Amino acid sequence: MFEKNVLGLPNRLIRILILTTVFCATPLFAAELQQAKAQGYLGETPSGYLGLVNSGAPDDVKALMAQINSKRKAHYQAIAQRNGASLQLVETQAGRKAMDMTPPGQYIQDPAGAWIKK
Repeated sequence: MFEKNVLGLPNRLIRILILTTVFCATPLFAAELQQAKAQGYLGETPSGYLGLVNSGAPDDVKALMAQINSKRKAHYQAIAQRNGASLQLVETQAGRKAMDMTPPGQYIQDPAGAWIKK
């Protein structure tokens, strides 16, 4: 009935789990994250985590990235454990979804590690 993915779960459920991860930050974090992305300091990576686009980013942006990445990793680990999947598989699916959802003008990282303005 529902199309399933490599985790054996309906794709709709996986999308919901990943979206909650990508946007699991509190509203304050979410606003700060969107601002940091819009300013070109942070971008989405294929591994499902935020990356530092500009090494000259302020320390508070770097701290924000570390906090959000820590929350994402915990969430990815829980999804992987719950579904008997590898962490890398969940990270990759989340990364793909986050990069797909990145609006034009913000940065995503290509597989070679280069930052591209979407």
